[in-house]
Amino acid sequence: QLQASGGGLAQAGGSLRLSCAISGRPSRAYAIGWFRQAPGKERDFVSAVNWDDGYTYYADSVKGRTTISIDYAKNTVNLQMNSLKPEDTAVYYCAVGRRYSNNPAAFGAWGRGTLVTVSS
Repeated sequence: QLQASGGGLAQAGGSLRLSCAISGRPSRAYAIGWFRQAPGKERDFVSAVNWDDGYTYYADSVKGRTTISIDYAKNTVNLQMNSLKPEDTAVYYCAVGRRYSNNPAAFGAWGRGTLVTVSS
């Protein structure tokens, strides 16, 4: 089971650090992904990391200002978001799924999301 936290209110240009706490240890064959869903919109891919080799990948909309990382000691996956924009406003979710995939359908064990609100 996964649980996202760390959301809140930030100003445009600011930063937030989201964390995904994982119960149990994911199989080496999986990735942990971050997705977001704005009101009235579909759930979109943000970033993911392969649990075994740490390979990371990002959506173009966040590339260059977002960093995903694994804390193996704490069994968490962190998402550092910088230079926030109002369009980053959404509920952010983490999930476990297929490596190298950015398709929400390839992920499961969705936990409760965390709300990020960016004011202009």
